[in-house]
Amino acid sequence: MFIPNLLLLAGTGTKSGKTTIACRIIEQFPWLDISAIKITPHFHDTTTGLIPVIKNKGYSVFQETDSETSKDTSRMLHSGAHSVYLAQVWDDELPKVFREIMELIPENTPVICESPALRNYIEPGVFIIMTAETINKPMNINHLQTLPHLMFKLEDLENIESIPIGFEDGKWVYEV
Repeated sequence: MFIPNLLLLAGTGTKSGKTTIACRIIEQFPWLDISAIKITPHFHDTTTGLIPVIKNKGYSVFQETDSETSKDTSRMLHSGAHSVYLAQVWDDELPKVFREIMELIPENTPVICESPALRNYIEPGVFIIMTAETINKPMNINHLQTLPHLMFKLEDLENIESIPIGFEDGKWVYEV
């Protein structure tokens, strides 16, 4: 399924720069009212600021309301995202849960989502893979390595003035 208003982020492990580039893109387009989603297969205790939106067997979705913590979702909200959601979900429920989250977001809204696993089910308008010199908990995303429109190294982001993407006519586009 092709979702043109979705910019999807994957990384080669934790601390590869997924949230950093998400925040950079949100800051680059403050007029777009971007919605952001972080999807994780890890179920953690929730923290203040996370308001339950959907709870069901095998998954939970929360809306972030606190922009002043160091959590990834809080950082996205602090960067200017209009709304931010956190989904804790096993991969086998991912397509269904993603559709439920998208129903919470107005149609044609620009969406940025952190989820390597989602690329197994959906083709986004733009797909970015992040990597870094130092990776915590490496992830095997070799099967995705031929799919990204863009790849960035975390350490190089500070030298990039503007991420070469845009949002036109309801879809994310990349500038080659």
